[in-house]
Amino acid sequence: MKIDLEDVIDQVLIDEESLNKRIKQLAGQINEYYLDKNELVLVGILKGSIMFMAELAKNIKLDCTLEFMDVSSYENGTQSSGNVKIIKDLDTDITGKEVLLVEDIIDTGRTLDALKDSLIKRGANSVKIITLLDKPERREIEIKPDWSGFKIPNEFVVGYGLDYMQMYRNLPFIGVLKREVYE
Repeated sequence: MKIDLEDVIDQVLIDEESLNKRIKQLAGQINEYYLDKNELVLVGILKGSIMFMAELAKNIKLDCTLEFMDVSSYENGTQSSGNVKIIKDLDTDITGKEVLLVEDIIDTGRTLDALKDSLIKRGANSVKIITLLDKPERREIEIKPDWSGFKIPNEFVVGYGLDYMQMYRNLPFIGVLKREVYE
């Protein structure tokens, strides 16, 4: 079934060109920061980070490995429950490695706070956070990303990996979902 964007998207918040340009800038910062560090492991948080991580990884000019974790803290699709559940864990040992958590969006901060603690306890040399989108108005836990693509207002956004009920991830931009779609 074809998506009629006018029926679901209130506005385009960040267009595809702006996303690609900013991700290249972030990759440049990552390249510089990790140049003389230990082995770098990018850990994408599924499923939302997949498009961001793919584009970021294409622009990282360092030896690195890609890993994924699937975690959930959303029980009803729009509100975090605060309980983080690991659905898919890492496949490799991260002891002594530099870990870069790659996230699509930070809102409450609960998920990333729990993941960062877990990865530090597993022996990672360092755990840094990069997020495509930062929604500081929604923060419940004091956590700041080390790198952030865009600060956004407290709107329900989809596209470029972000979803509503597993839909709209494939949109090449970040759009604000119309309230009538999710309320």
